[in-house]
Amino acid sequence: MYFSFKNAKNIVLLSSVFYFATKNLYNCTLWNNSNDMIRRISFIVVVFLVGLSSMTKAQDAHFSQFYANPLYLNPAFAGSDKCPRINMSYRNQWPALGQTYVTYSLSYDQHVRALQGGAGLLLMNDVQGDGTIISTTLGGMYSYTLPITRRFAITAGFQAAYIMKTVQWEFIFPDMIHPLYGPIYATQEDPSIVDDQKNYFDFSTGVIGFSEKTFFGVAVHHLTEPSESFLRGSDAVLPRKFTVHFGTEIGINSPQFRRGELSLAPQILFHQQGDFQQFNWGLYVNRKAIVAGFWLRQNFNFHYDSFVMLVGFRQDNIKFGYSYDLTVSKLRNSTLGAHEVTFGFTFGCRPARTSFRTISCPSF
Repeated sequence: MYFSFKNAKNIVLLSSVFYFATKNLYNCTLWNNSNDMIRRISFIVVVFLVGLSSMTKAQDAHFSQFYANPLYLNPAFAGSDKCPRINMSYRNQWPALGQTYVTYSLSYDQHVRALQGGAGLLLMNDVQGDGTIISTTLGGMYSYTLPITRRFAITAGFQAAYIMKTVQWEFIFPDMIHPLYGPIYATQEDPSIVDDQKNYFDFSTGVIGFSEKTFFGVAVHHLTEPSESFLRGSDAVLPRKFTVHFGTEIGINSPQFRRGELSLAPQILFHQQGDFQQFNWGLYVNRKAIVAGFWLRQNFNFHYDSFVMLVGFRQDNIKFGYSYDLTVSKLRNSTLGAHEVTFGFTFGCRPARTSFRTISCPSF
């Protein structure tokens, strides 16, 4: 689960306080556990206590290369390339805390003539707290494109997913730790009131309008707001996530470049989930096979979170991208940002003739 900037700050600060306190304890006593173990223990305790609270509202895993993971962004993107394609993503968020938030994503989609639309599959694995909480998502989606004019069309998509969440009850709680000898006591926590696994169905929908060079879309995830609490008798609802995105491509005509060799693609993307708001705006620069760009992530209170730098390569049917989130908030010395790597491959095909074009959006 991911939290708003305010909640994330509190979690990291609480983890840091506990970490430095136990680190000093380690330096002054006979407890010979490693610093990495201490840091892991402190973070696991915080994640566990926050994760099981019925007052907590979780947020979805986050990617910075939005369009390299299109099915996760908006189910209406299913089949938007017409030919079969595979997209893979890896994200390591806050590496200063170890393997704290690591997310893997794999998707496949294509246009299916028999269905008169696009179909796709999405598999995602989100690992939190170095394996403390693991979420696995398996989703299927369908999209249908309605041509409005020769230059404009609308695509609507729907997704059904099955979510499997597990929690590992291998914790060292504060009441287990002796000031001199470390974790030697039995905990007073009661594991019997906690389920090790939580499974549920989830549904999402989205719409995209697009022309040859411009597109915009709206998506709503978690339509039924399912409960994902491990604590029996509580109801930790996963709030609906609303996404609005817009982008266009502007060709640069210059005697120095051939037609189509250089273009700019300004983008805007907004997320709202519960009390959490995130506004992203950025720009891609396309020069032949090279793509470079940046995103700035903030909220409407002008609290800036990250500056995202991206570089990518695309040649024929292969696409590769790397991005780094440079944290610019007060957490910059505690998290070390985030790394994200994406890979995409589009299979060759002869798409059926249609009265509309593919969606022109940046790959990364």
